[in-house]
Amino acid sequence: MKTQPKFDLSAVGELNLDLVMYGLPAEFELDREHLASDMRITLGSSSAIFAHNFSLLGNRVGFNSAIGADALGELCLSRLAESGADVSRVRKFAGRQTGLTVILPRPQKRYILTYQGVMAEMRFEDLDLDHVFNARHLHLSSFFLQQALRPRVAELFKRAKRAGLTTSLDTNDDPEDRWDNDVMTVLEFVDVLLPNESEACRLARREDPMQALGVLAEKCALVVMKRGEGGVTARRGSEVVTSPSFRTQAVDTIGAGDSFDAGFLHRFIRGAELEESLRFGNLAGALSTTRQGGTEAFREAEHRVAFLKQ
Repeated sequence: MKTQPKFDLSAVGELNLDLVMYGLPAEFELDREHLASDMRITLGSSSAIFAHNFSLLGNRVGFNSAIGADALGELCLSRLAESGADVSRVRKFAGRQTGLTVILPRPQKRYILTYQGVMAEMRFEDLDLDHVFNARHLHLSSFFLQQALRPRVAELFKRAKRAGLTTSLDTNDDPEDRWDNDVMTVLEFVDVLLPNESEACRLARREDPMQALGVLAEKCALVVMKRGEGGVTARRGSEVVTSPSFRTQAVDTIGAGDSFDAGFLHRFIRGAELEESLRFGNLAGALSTTRQGGTEAFREAEHRVAFLKQ
């Protein structure tokens, strides 16, 4: 008799902190000291925000990543472990530094400054594949930041499918803005692709988001395109489904896309209809915007439960 997997989902990706500085002036000048009105140090990185919030939605999560042997790495690890995620297979690289992202919110968008550290050094060989595949589903974030792992991501997904897992991918941004075609070889083994509008257009090399969605839907069984205040549009074959965003008083949009992924997959991997999965993804994304940072709204249990009852 086939045993039940240990995890609902295995997440593979990066692990670092976010340092967010709020209330900075509209314009920066070189060699001038600019004062922030507020700041927050919180769990960062697309992969960790996703795994943290997915776990707090009531899922069993195995997290696979690497940190440096430093205080930043230990803080990352403890913050993620508090969500209930299994961090036992996070590798510590001796003599190396954990990555850090500095985020400077602006009125419309934000500056994102990242030191990669060990996130660029974790290899396929560093993964405990028995641990990774002891799950129902595999999710990978930040494809273009996984520089040492990237050449074998397609192999990772292929093996996951062979082991009976369903799969999802959120590429996130390409800091070099090259969007090389190696990601397309991965899509053959991806069940759900989760880009935002800008990422979809760059991946498909199209200027129009709906045209990009069509191109990507030819490569992947289901493409879910996040559109910010415009909600989300999904395409599965010729079927197109849209879902509006939830209106809320947004405090901070950091991690909203990763939180959408968590909410969507929370429903989707359990067999919910696409419309219901999209709706819950939008709800989880909206929840994340009600507090500073990508995980703080989920960490407040009473607030999280009350908000998700909408």
